[in-house]
Amino acid sequence: QVQIVESGGGLVQPGGSLRLSCAASGFSFSSYAMNWYRQRPGNERELVATISTAGLNRNYADSVKGRFTISRDNAKNTVYLQMNSLKPEGTAVYYCYLIYRGIDYWGQGTQVTVSS
Repeated sequence: QVQIVESGGGLVQPGGSLRLSCAASGFSFSSYAMNWYRQRPGNERELVATISTAGLNRNYADSVKGRFTISRDNAKNTVYLQMNSLKPEGTAVYYCYLIYRGIDYWGQGTQVTVSS
């Protein structure tokens, strides 16, 4: 049974940093690309970052390039999202996502609020 669980969200001031974690189980983690999405209030869910199986290929939304870093630890079945220089528009629920055997799997999300 596939499970993905995000953690690490919270309240942070503009310019601050947070690291999100996504712990996965129930599948061969190292064989699948992993993704972070976010949903800002009043907006559709949007792709933030993607990482390939070995972590060699990483892609980012233009809005976060240079500030966010996606990484993974295949020994721990965990993917991370390091978020630096956070802006108020970064306030959102952040989700971990993968496609496994043709099925979409989403975590429950973790709330990030950027506010002074």
